[in-house]
Amino acid sequence: MKAQETWLYETHFHTSLGSACGHSRGPEYLARYKRLRYDGIIVTDHFWRGNCAVNRHLPWREFVDAFCRGYEETRVAAEGTGIAVFFGWEETYEGDDYLVYGLDKAWLYAHPEVIKWTRQQQLEQVHAAGGCVVQAHPFRDRDYLNAIHLAQGLADAYEVGNAGNPLPSDVQALRWAQKNAVVMTAGSDIHHSEDFEDGELMGVVFDHELKSIGDYVAAIREGIPFGIKTPPGHYDASLEMPLLQVYEHTQENTRLIRRVKELF
Repeated sequence: MKAQETWLYETHFHTSLGSACGHSRGPEYLARYKRLRYDGIIVTDHFWRGNCAVNRHLPWREFVDAFCRGYEETRVAAEGTGIAVFFGWEETYEGDDYLVYGLDKAWLYAHPEVIKWTRQQQLEQVHAAGGCVVQAHPFRDRDYLNAIHLAQGLADAYEVGNAGNPLPSDVQALRWAQKNAVVMTAGSDIHHSEDFEDGELMGVVFDHELKSIGDYVAAIREGIPFGIKTPPGHYDASLEMPLLQVYEHTQENTRLIRRVKELF
């Protein structure tokens, strides 16, 4: 193990093999992440209901095999580099996205019903298998979105730093997360090996090495402290955002709460 005080991990990472919006294969990123002293990467390609690159008409096991190839070739290429590569995925509902961590290819083989789960079923079943769920970029503002969907209580943590977000979206996410005392994460949401300036890449910071994806899951679910890496001054942005409707999803119901400018 390296003699060091902190360990840095990328939590939101796309490859062109798994994500239709990906522009680089996983191994193409490694030299850059090594240079920037990242200790690990979690590959989170877009899954069934998201912008997945895999043919959904394939038999289920073939779909899973193809979906996992982006992670698998990245892990193999990273051997000997000092960069750990872990597996996850990103699932989509009504424009709201969720990073799922802690499960594996064998679990996917055995659970084709995953493609039909509600947000609540997703959390319950992922928990039952020992994993966790993080809502990605919960205040994302894009022209293809007409509302914000907050999964209050239907995720274990919330991504408050995302390099692909407009800055006000991250500011809103941070303040909402602080107000609700939830676990906060950050990740680059990178789709191309040359995306963003080096200083714009994000991640999570630990005072110990993560030996497996299970260590990350445990930190989120058990409240083990860790930090987030965002650019200096990242949260100094204006809060001005469009007047999108905000829906809050809980285990009991879904309700429209208020316009986003009125939240904080």
